This record gives sequence, structure tokens and C-alpha cells, in this order.
Amino acid sequence: MVSLLLAIIYLAFISLGLPDSLLGSAWPVIHQEIGAPLSWSGAVFMIISVGTIVSSLLSERLTHRLGAGKVTAISVGMTCCALFGFSFSHSFIALCLWAVPYGLGAGGVDAALNNYVALHYASRHMSWLHCMWGVGATAGPYIMGAVLAGGFHWSMGYRVIGFLQLGLTAVLLLSLPLWKSASGEKGTTSDGHVLSLGEVATIRGAKSVMLCFFCYCALEQTVGLWASSYLVTVRGVDAVTAARYGSLFFLGVTIGRAISGFITMLLDDTRMVRLGQGIIVAGLMLLFLPLGNNAALAGLIIVGLGCAPVYPSLIHATPAHFGAERSQAIIGVQMASAYVGTSLMPPFFGWLSERTSLRLFPVFLLVLLILMLVSHEKLCRTVDDRKGALRA
Repeated sequence: MVSLLLAIIYLAFISLGLPDSLLGSAWPVIHQEIGAPLSWSGAVFMIISVGTIVSSLLSERLTHRLGAGKVTAISVGMTCCALFGFSFSHSFIALCLWAVPYGLGAGGVDAALNNYVALHYASRHMSWLHCMWGVGATAGPYIMGAVLAGGFHWSMGYRVIGFLQLGLTAVLLLSLPLWKSASGEKGTTSDGHVLSLGEVATIRGAKSVMLCFFCYCALEQTVGLWASSYLVTVRGVDAVTAARYGSLFFLGVTIGRAISGFITMLLDDTRMVRLGQGIIVAGLMLLFLPLGNNAALAGLIIVGLGCAPVYPSLIHATPAHFGAERSQAIIGVQMASAYVGTSLMPPFFGWLSERTSLRLFPVFLLVLLILMLVSHEKLCRTVDDRKGALRA
């Protein structure tokens, strides 16, 4: 039964990644059909992001009331409805309206699944599950591309993904008996109290881990959005090569997480985070140093490999850092911090580079990395102090 549930969770992580890149891959066609400016995709993206932040912050309350299995099934079902809604939309307003359940569903399933896996499975599964997210995020644009190449309307791409989500929703509903929790699964305090955002913020180490997630996701998304532009504008790399290596960054993240699952058998979560941060430093040095374009391209892939273990290891360490009874509340806030970093910092860098230069790209990433390093080490000291106080 445990193995069957784990297989279902793996499918859910693939499903979680499938819709994430659809808007970007389909928007060049969508905006022409509905008569919207190319830049308006940012508004749809922001609505989705706000939805994910809200549902992440509500994840403890929902999981306490319904359990992780029901929250996951309902969230995937909401995403499924939103995908079908997108496929029948013929105006920008309709896309914005359907973006609301799109974001709410994504944030709910993300927080619930991450906490459930952190509580019940070994660290290697967290790495491999996030690798599966990368598989889904890669497959989504591929499916949309195949639909468009076959001469079908862009809406068919959304419907294909929608039917896949519908199938997963049915599987999740049928699997609900498997989710019957051990004590503490619902992630509330020992007296059943659901922690508010203010109460979470007062927990020692909570602010540090929030900053850590904010900086990590800001770094990852900034690389994904601006690496190709940096290579073309600053390094003089041709656009085709830059685009290819930009995509290899995410491939590096996905492959790195597959490899990280095996390394977690030797290293604990804290060492995995530090290992990833060290590899990111090495990749950024190749971007900084005047070693030629080949070194810069290699550095981009190395940054992706370094990013691989950081996010899943930080999530998996949450019950150990803060206690199983508070992990759902903490993970919900972590997810919200991650989405805020993803939503705000890449556009901020775009604004900054317009007023200065794209040459600041590696400097900007280094600042985010330093903040992430400092916040993670502060978190580790807080946890060590807490454990020392308990032993005393």
C-alpha cells in the first residue's frame, strides 16, 4: 500500500509540473488570437502567482480540516477545471478569471504534497519527486508544441493536459483510503490549533527559512528568464545557442535532482543544501571570470546542477527543523515565500538592467546566493541552539 501511494504521489508531481510552462509556450499564438499585447501574459502569470501564494498560506488550515489526500485531489481537480476553462476562453478577461482556480489549485497541491512527503518518506524521494516535477514541466511545452505542429488549435493542448489532470483526479479520489494518516500528518500543533501567519513568523528560524526560499526561487527563476538575454547581449553568443543552453539550465536542475536522490543516502539535508550552494558558487565564478563563452555556458549548466538539491532538501528538513506538528504551517509559508521570490525578483532584475546593464546578471545572482547562504546558516544555528537547549 505504501509503495502504491508513493507511485501515485510521483504521478501527482509530474502532473504538478505539466501546466507550469503551458502559458509561456502557447502565448505567442494566444495573444494574436484574442488581440492582447504580448506583454499581457505577465498579468495572467501574476494572477496565477497570487493564487498560489494564497492557497499556500491556507494549506495548514485546509490540510487540518480535510487531510493531505483530499486537499491534493481537490487541488488537482481545480487545476483540471482551470485548464479546460483556458481551452474555452476567447478573451483576455476570461483567461484572467480562469487563472484564479489555476493558481489556487497549484499552491494547494504543492504545499500539501511537500509536507506529506517530508513527514513520511526519505530525503531521496523528495529529490526524485521534484525531478518528476521537472519531467512534467518539460513535457507540458512539448505536448503543446506537438499539438500546434499537428495543425490543431492551441486550446487542444490545454485540453490534452486537462484530460491528464482529470485522470489523475480520479486516481487520487480512489486512493483516499491510502492516505489515512498516521498521527501528526495534518501538521497542526499538539492541541489541534492551526497556526496563523503571525504565529508562524514568531517561531525561531521561520524568518530565516522564508528568506532562504525567497532567495533560492528568485535566483532560479531569474536565471531561467534572463540567462539567454545575458548570453546574447553581454557575451555575444548567438541566439540559437543561448536559447539551447538556457533550456539546459532546467535540464541540469532535473538531472541534478535525479542524482541528488542517490547522494542523500550519504549526506543529510543540511549538507545537501551546502553542497548545492557550493556548486552554484562554482558556476557563477565561470560567469564572472574572463574565461570565454564556453566557460560561461558551462557555468550556466553547473548553476542548474547546484540548484538541484537545494529546494527539495530544504523542504524535507522542515519537520526536523521545526517539528512535525508545525511542519505544514511552515511549509505553507515557505511555498508562499518561494512564489513571492519567483514572481517579483525576475521582473525587478529586468527593471534594474534597463536602468543599468545586463552585465549585472551574475552580480545579482551572487547577491541572492549570499543572502541565501547567510539565512540558511542562521537557520542551522537556530536549530542547533534549540536542540542544545532541549538536551540541557
